[in-house]
Amino acid sequence: MIRFEFTTKDLALTRFALSPLWEAVAAVRVLTRPAEHPLHRPWAEAARERLAAAGLDWGLLADLVPAPPRAIPVFVAPPPTTTVPDLRVELDVLRATPPETVRAALSGPRAPQSARVAALHADPDRGLAELADTVEAFWELTLAPYWPRIRALLEGDMLHRARLLARGGVQELLNDLDPQVTWDTDTLYVGHHFARGGRSLGGRGLLLVPSVFVWPRVFSVSTPLWQPTLRYPPRGVATLWERREREPSHALAAVLGRGRALLLAELDEPTSTAELARRTGMTPGGVSQHLTALRAAGLLSAHRAGRHVLYARTEAAEVLLSAAGG
Repeated sequence: MIRFEFTTKDLALTRFALSPLWEAVAAVRVLTRPAEHPLHRPWAEAARERLAAAGLDWGLLADLVPAPPRAIPVFVAPPPTTTVPDLRVELDVLRATPPETVRAALSGPRAPQSARVAALHADPDRGLAELADTVEAFWELTLAPYWPRIRALLEGDMLHRARLLARGGVQELLNDLDPQVTWDTDTLYVGHHFARGGRSLGGRGLLLVPSVFVWPRVFSVSTPLWQPTLRYPPRGVATLWERREREPSHALAAVLGRGRALLLAELDEPTSTAELARRTGMTPGGVSQHLTALRAAGLLSAHRAGRHVLYARTEAAEVLLSAAGG
């Protein structure tokens, strides 16, 4: 059990943020230890296929996300400094990590160990550049197509927490984060398998980061270099990979046309033109025309995976479907 001890200043500086980089790092845990994360099986199966098709070597990234009791070095996914940072901004921070910070993090008793990690320790500048490029490629293959859906869930959780704060204050907000997290007087208690004792926030406040792939655990960061951080599963994560009703709503079909509305409804997961044609009975040419129009309207994004181009809904499309009841 870890205890985060709050002062008045800490309460004033406690805030929320999202971290695309952390989601990528946490997603590695899902792929390397799938039995611990059955909730994410639909995503994991598709992600493995895309990584294999692309032939991406993500060994260094996997080595830096070891099984407990070894720890993920904080520099791999440092706590974000803005509320919703862009992945490229976070990767720039990763690339700029001082060599002494890398070596210190990789020298501790719980640090990951492998030949690739040793090479990163020996040449941090080169290793960080390789790591950042790998994370970017990993993200594009496995997370970018799903990010609008994930981001909507995370932002919805932050909105819910803001309402709790307004209704019941800090006590209600922090007591509702997760069953492993409890607030009492001026202390936040966080369940932990390998760490014990009190942690002073040092007047920096606590950064609260909802994270889809952290489920079913919570992760904490407490180090002088970064703001103390707690990563926790958001509300509704169990519904993230559920498929919507395939048949589009009449209201949406009236606006977009039935064919385009049907394609949007089918894209619960990134899918190719040929697969959409097979599912819907449309011709590949007809599907391609509809996809082009939907993409031009900002409702779809395209992502290359090996020899295939996969289409995915954007955040605007997710909002549109939800509003239409599709």
